[in-house]
Amino acid sequence: MTTPFELPANPPAGPPDAPRLTDAERDRALAVLREGAAQGRLSHDTFVFRMERALAARHSDELALLTADLTSESPWTRRVVGVVERMSAFTVSIRRAWRAERLPKLLLPLPGPQPLRIGRDPVNGLRLSHETVSRLHAELSLQGGLWVLRDLGSTNGTTVNGRRVTGAVVVRAGDMVGFGQMNFRLSPN
Repeated sequence: MTTPFELPANPPAGPPDAPRLTDAERDRALAVLREGAAQGRLSHDTFVFRMERALAARHSDELALLTADLTSESPWTRRVVGVVERMSAFTVSIRRAWRAERLPKLLLPLPGPQPLRIGRDPVNGLRLSHETVSRLHAELSLQGGLWVLRDLGSTNGTTVNGRRVTGAVVVRAGDMVGFGQMNFRLSPN
């Protein structure tokens, strides 16, 4: 006898004349198992055990047994979960846009031969007096008609639209840029 999360040691094999599994059937079963683990419906050990069994399965009956407790979601449940996911993404977008409009503006400089250095040191073209800003934090330059923001190995990082910059990234008017904990919205001249 088995519990809902245990499988028999030797699952029933399909009839001797049953067709073998296709790769597509096996891939669908593996996807259901991965999704079940991602949703927290399977423990790690159960997930690994079932994945091994799915890879060794020879007939569709064996795969059905491995995924039976994971495919019980109704189409209605899937629709509701999809709507909740889309609404959640929408509210995050609204929150980000609202926050961006309230940020102080950082005017893009007039193009020149030298990049605009940003940091806490007084020699920088843009001096930011905040403890989370490094002495030489970042630089902004016009290259080939595009504005490029480069982090200069700052301690607390440079971000563009919430993503940390490693190296250099192209920026445009309207982007949110952050130097340590100081955030701005880029604005054209």
